[in-house]
Amino acid sequence: MKTILGLHQQLSRYDAALTAWGGSLMSLALRCYVGWQFFKAGMVKVGDWGATLSLFRDEYMVPLLPPELAAYAGAAGELVLPVLLFVGLASRPAALALFLVNAMAVISYPQLLSFECPAAINDHFYWGAMLLVLVAFGPGKVSLDAWLARRA
Repeated sequence: MKTILGLHQQLSRYDAALTAWGGSLMSLALRCYVGWQFFKAGMVKVGDWGATLSLFRDEYMVPLLPPELAAYAGAAGELVLPVLLFVGLASRPAALALFLVNAMAVISYPQLLSFECPAAINDHFYWGAMLLVLVAFGPGKVSLDAWLARRA
């Protein structure tokens, strides 16, 4: 009986270590994947700024902000916040801010809900869910946040 209990305790220690590192690697994968989606969108925005301004004036209906300010804020958020996610610095605030950028995109472009192909809106739901996971569980051990916490 002692042998079985000893074996269980050893397996539990390995399981805890694997879960901690596995969760950290999953968190890193989520940070990189969802960050890359937003970073690409930001690069498209700055790649053709005239078209971006036109879209914000004519298509996107961002509440409370003038179209030019909304375009600058959206592009800045899509370029800066993913970099914070990639390196794991201020990860929870960056993920929450990207969640808000994502929500604003859905609110501002109601045509997403009327497309015959649901992939467009589904992507936003998936990204939102991934970002909320990062807000809830943090960036994991493979991040600057964790490194800074260990040094403090």
